Amino acid sequence: MRLRPLLGAATGAALLLLTGATAAPATAAPTPQEAVTVDKVGKIAADGTVTLSGTYRCQSSSGPVFVSSSVSQGVSTTSYGIGGTRAVCDGAKHRWVNRGRPMPGALVPGAAHVEAALMELRTFSGMLLPRFHATHGQAVTLTQA
Repeated sequence: MRLRPLLGAATGAALLLLTGATAAPATAAPTPQEAVTVDKVGKIAADGTVTLSGTYRCQSSSGPVFVSSSVSQGVSTTSYGIGGTRAVCDGAKHRWVNRGRPMPGALVPGAAHVEAALMELRTFSGMLLPRFHATHGQAVTLTQA
């Protein structure tokens, strides 16, 4: 299990506790109407740009929603953020595609692990806090584009 998405929520909750405010729930149990998937194949371009994709579905939101993704390889504990896509929460299934270029040589074609999150930013007591609609981890193969 990757902790990076959870750390952001925990940090926000900790800040609220320090200020004396009551924390709003940062996560909610996903429903069948809220999901994110990751395609089993990602691409690495000659310039090192990584392209990841999948699908998402969400019902409604009160703030902006994004599909974020990160990728790691091998036994490394380093995970590289790969772009972010603005999501439309209308109950329909949509495709997402994220692109990003991590450090040169950080990722190579082969087996990898991708984490995707469907995350909403909600205002609570004047602060933006994350609400995770859905998360998904997937073993993928990165291929040369």
